[in-house]
Amino acid sequence: MVQFEVPAIVPADPQANITDLLASRVKQTPTLALFAVPDGSGGWRDITAADFEREVIRLAKGFVAAGIEPGDKVGFLARTTYEWSLVDFALFYAGAIMVPVYETSSPKQIQWILSDSGAIACLVESAEHVDRLAEVRDEVPLVRKTWSMAAGDLDTLRADGASVSDEEIQRRRNLAIGADIATLIYTSGSTGRPKGCVLTHSNFVELCRNSAKALSEVVATPGASTLLFITTAHVFARFISILNVHGGVKTGHEPDTRQLLPALGSFKPTYLLAVPRVFEKVYNSAEQKAEAGGKGKIFRAAAHAAVEHSTLLQDGKKVPLGLKLKFRLFDRLVYSKLRTAMGGNVQYAVSGSAPLGPRLGHFFHSLGVTILEGYGLTETTAPATVNLATKSKIGTVGPVLPGVGIRLGEDGEIEVRGINVFKEYWRNPEATAEAFNDGWFRTGDIGSFDSEGFLTITGRKKEILVTAGGKNVAPAALEDPIRANPIVGQVVVVGDQKPFIAALVTLDSEMLPTWLANNDMPADLSLSDAAKDPRVRAEVQKAIDTANAAVSRAESIRKFTILSTEWTEASGHLTPKMSIKRNVILSDFAVHVDELYSVPVTTTNVPLGG
Repeated sequence: MVQFEVPAIVPADPQANITDLLASRVKQTPTLALFAVPDGSGGWRDITAADFEREVIRLAKGFVAAGIEPGDKVGFLARTTYEWSLVDFALFYAGAIMVPVYETSSPKQIQWILSDSGAIACLVESAEHVDRLAEVRDEVPLVRKTWSMAAGDLDTLRADGASVSDEEIQRRRNLAIGADIATLIYTSGSTGRPKGCVLTHSNFVELCRNSAKALSEVVATPGASTLLFITTAHVFARFISILNVHGGVKTGHEPDTRQLLPALGSFKPTYLLAVPRVFEKVYNSAEQKAEAGGKGKIFRAAAHAAVEHSTLLQDGKKVPLGLKLKFRLFDRLVYSKLRTAMGGNVQYAVSGSAPLGPRLGHFFHSLGVTILEGYGLTETTAPATVNLATKSKIGTVGPVLPGVGIRLGEDGEIEVRGINVFKEYWRNPEATAEAFNDGWFRTGDIGSFDSEGFLTITGRKKEILVTAGGKNVAPAALEDPIRANPIVGQVVVVGDQKPFIAALVTLDSEMLPTWLANNDMPADLSLSDAAKDPRVRAEVQKAIDTANAAVSRAESIRKFTILSTEWTEASGHLTPKMSIKRNVILSDFAVHVDELYSVPVTTTNVPLGG
């Protein structure tokens, strides 16, 4: 059995809770800018560590005055804004337990999370959220109080809390110890009904303290800053937001990803947190913009040079003089412009939730942005492994973090134990027992280690397809390169117990109009018409041919169909972190899958667009 385990590099403190991270930060650097908020004129206003704690305590007093007791669970439904972190720490200081709800959740999802968790109150951001909660209000009788940020209820809470003493807040914030529950975060539900993960204070405290040391070049350097735009209801951004408080990183927020580029330009972060789809969008948008300006060939040549240059450097090989000269030229013509678009100061980007792929990793590396791809789940408080500034290998998810152990089962399943592993599934002892193997959390993911301890994820255990011919196929190996194409929205590879591998493909409605215009086609072509257009199909076929080139013939995609619809979170086919709900898709589009196999493939030619 392959196993890598790294001892913690910071001594554990079983008595510490998450509030100690903020209190310690204030004691060390009270005047350090810990947050920044839009000032209304395109700039940003800094909020110091001491000012943030004062605001936290004021709001915590409001929760106490409203009757929230230590250990009470409070639902929170909001976008990624400064107020998210404010409410998070205010609840910690009041001794309460936050139950985050994705701001895109449906009324039924809200009802399930609030009722299953036993939440006794719920705070929402917008009038739309109020309406969604109202739809199921009668189905959550335990919820005694509801507040709306849009209605000014944060100000009301602060005003009502004026009579609560500082001593009471200090008493409450010190009640929890490391083993106590800090938060209940529900899984995204990609494989069934969401389960509540019990994450403790120690999960966050010890992981933050050890990760800050391991990632010191990213979060512990003077002037470090980041702009969060991934939902903070997800454990990935939640962990980073708490890590930033501990590390003294200035954090801004941009809830509207359509305004991301302007926000990056004004905030100028030193590192980013993103999922692979964001990096794909940045690359594809730049490529299509260059194409529209008649500079598509230059961009593609620059991208090829960037990947080749970075690959040679990673492999320790000498870069030929000709490539060096091309690289310098493209740096001036292409790379520098993309760096400027991202604010000009980004040195690192932490990526997770899905495989990034070597091509994008090498491309951004040549821009001067080192993408630190990592791996983790809600059950591991986000990261279990991550590439480090001092120890990084593109195409992997990095080495094991300090305080964490990973081993691979006989079938390659990744199992984790350590400071980051959750306590249990809330009120679900059967699922908890099934999730652990001799104290190790069974992730359900398949992976492999290289000789230096870098982990590579090869797929989900339950998603491995076995063709009628007995060939095991990992869908992600085919789906990820196809999804990188600018007009592809999502793709699901099918073929379990079938004679060959096929695929369902959706188009990207955001990128499609630009691509159509660049190819002398009507930019307003509908998804339905585009799905049937031979030129669109040829472009998708090109993406499939690229994916097929990396696998054996038995694993290659023989047929595909382009759907006339999109898979979105609203349609129920994607999770809030943009992962596909494979089982739901296979059920909802079973007719399309059957059609792929209604006429057998008899040709020996693999690239079929049938």
